[in-house]
Amino acid sequence: MHTVVERELEMHLVLSPERSIPVPAMLAYRAEDPFAVHIAFHLGSGSPVNWTFARELLVEGVFRPSGHGDVRIWPTKTDGRSVICMALSSPDGTALLEAPSHPVAAWLERTLRAVPPGTELDHLSMDERLDELLAPAAGEGGLDERRPRDPRHGSDGPPDA
Repeated sequence: MHTVVERELEMHLVLSPERSIPVPAMLAYRAEDPFAVHIAFHLGSGSPVNWTFARELLVEGVFRPSGHGDVRIWPTKTDGRSVICMALSSPDGTALLEAPSHPVAAWLERTLRAVPPGTELDHLSMDERLDELLAPAAGEGGLDERRPRDPRHGSDGPPDA
């Protein structure tokens, strides 16, 4: 079973202390990727801007400042409302976004019920992933047919002795 926990919400892109613009966003969590949260920001272009980072970073950031580098998250109050701030940095630039605390915390709680902390490894399905990677492609036989061709001999295997 592949559990997905999603939540649409409106975040605000902070342009200055006095000005911000609304940004529709989709929070997504997939049990088969149990350590990560995904956020898609819909900025009006043809495709969303996607960010993926550790769920634990967001869990901690709801209560206290967390993260360093590309993703930093902390709780604060703005105009008397509780918000979660996300500072995101990439080679293309930086952004400061604010999300309402309650919807983010409620969504996060649903992810923690779907995959409780400490049980993430149980959801990775490593055997299935390895089977997919190691399975021969359609029309191929076993491992011998996938052996790399030896360019020195013009054949797929070692020279006959």
